[in-house]
Amino acid sequence: MAEKIHYKFIEGKNIDLVPYNMEHLELYVKWVNDLKVRLYSRNMIPKTVEEYKKRIESSNERYPTDIGFEIFYKKDKKPIGTCGIFRINWIDRKAFVGLSIGEPDYWGQNLATEATSLIVKYAFEELNLRKLMAHINAPNIGSWRCAEKNGFIRIGILEKDTYVNGEYIDTYIYSLAREKWRETEINLQ
Repeated sequence: MAEKIHYKFIEGKNIDLVPYNMEHLELYVKWVNDLKVRLYSRNMIPKTVEEYKKRIESSNERYPTDIGFEIFYKKDKKPIGTCGIFRINWIDRKAFVGLSIGEPDYWGQNLATEATSLIVKYAFEELNLRKLMAHINAPNIGSWRCAEKNGFIRIGILEKDTYVNGEYIDTYIYSLAREKWRETEINLQ
């Protein structure tokens, strides 16, 4: 059987960011409905394949407000999550970033950190955005560490902001300016 081709859009060391694949819709829906995966992404209403398909199809605008990718793990030749740039404000040149490793077996391997790095570079160098932001729930230690490894700075806390498992938890607000990212990139070389 011939190996399936994945159409990489952004190439990384361990992962590629590829366009959403309609053949993987059931996998995406599995991830957004999985209690363990969706806990801090706040997917509180079950999603169907049809709903996810509409979400992907609506992102084909000339100037979209959301640009999403599948995270493809090269070693195992399989999709393991999704990521993207969301709520893009083309006038102010800013947006939010987000991602989810949908396969828990791949958590804790710095793959989210690599995906974030690729998304940030794409946002600043190709889309010419000037600021990226993220809202991360305080107990989601892996996500805020990932953001910090990529230069994001915690600029605030929304106290008791999000309702999770019967209690209100804090949300951390992160920001990364293109100029600060460039300084960090220079220092890493």
